[in-house]
Amino acid sequence: MSEKMYTLLDANRKPYQSATPGKLGGNGKGKIYGRLDCPAALRAIAKGGYVESRVFFADEETAIAAGFRPCGTCMREKYAKWKAQHGK
Repeated sequence: MSEKMYTLLDANRKPYQSATPGKLGGNGKGKIYGRLDCPAALRAIAKGGYVESRVFFADEETAIAAGFRPCGTCMREKYAKWKAQHGK
């Protein structure tokens, strides 16, 4: 029996195979990362949105290094800090 493998993105946005599932999910087109149980992401997925652009990260440091920003719904405090730093 083979072990289940997961496709994650590294800091250079290159996919790689991992025996450990990602801790964070993201929207590859919008360059947003957040919790796997994020209500906004789950709503979008339920409506058929961004399933093809869904990405996963091993940790937050990798998501940030890959150029993704925190989700404004499930990571409000981190998003507020990011927004203040980037003036958006």
